[in-house]
Amino acid sequence: MTDAFAHLPFELPPAQAAAIAQAYATPPRSYHDLHHVGEVLRHHAQVAQGPGWTHPRETAFAVLYHDAIYVAGAKDNETRSAQLAREHLAQWPVDGLDVDRVAALIELTARHGTLSPGDVPDDDTRLFLDCDMAILGAEPAVFDAYDRGITAEYRGVVPGWLFAINRKRFLKGLLGRERIYLSDFFHARLDAAARNNLRRAITTKR
Repeated sequence: MTDAFAHLPFELPPAQAAAIAQAYATPPRSYHDLHHVGEVLRHHAQVAQGPGWTHPRETAFAVLYHDAIYVAGAKDNETRSAQLAREHLAQWPVDGLDVDRVAALIELTARHGTLSPGDVPDDDTRLFLDCDMAILGAEPAVFDAYDRGITAEYRGVVPGWLFAINRKRFLKGLLGRERIYLSDFFHARLDAAARNNLRRAITTKR
């Protein structure tokens, strides 16, 4: 099993692990790759040791598949990733797993930056979404690498000037929110660092 899956709370069938790895290799990505999955799974493991998960398998599978289909600028990445999760989990079924919940979690990642805690139905969903956004509160050098990776993924997709405008708008929107993180766990740990990173990034966008 690839190191990206080291923090999974269960073992994957080798063929399924290989299929997931292949999905994340297509097309080549600068940020939304298996390394990103591994980092989100690391945060998933931290939640397991902290507030805990009510449905740890469903949230972990959602992490595994949430960016499996990723084309920069496409509007259906999350829908297609959720469908791939359904297809894989039909091919490699897991007893008692709520596949609908896995798919719903994946589809919610399309709404990053638009949700408030009260918009989200339960703690598992808040924590899952925050795991994916934890990069905002990373060490400055790690955040900067993430920001460069997103820029690289959009290079050639939209004009550089238009990407810079839209990216700055997105970052300013996050900074302007009362809560960047939906869960108390991530809010307490990462809010201040995330705001520092966002302020710094916004000042560099022209």
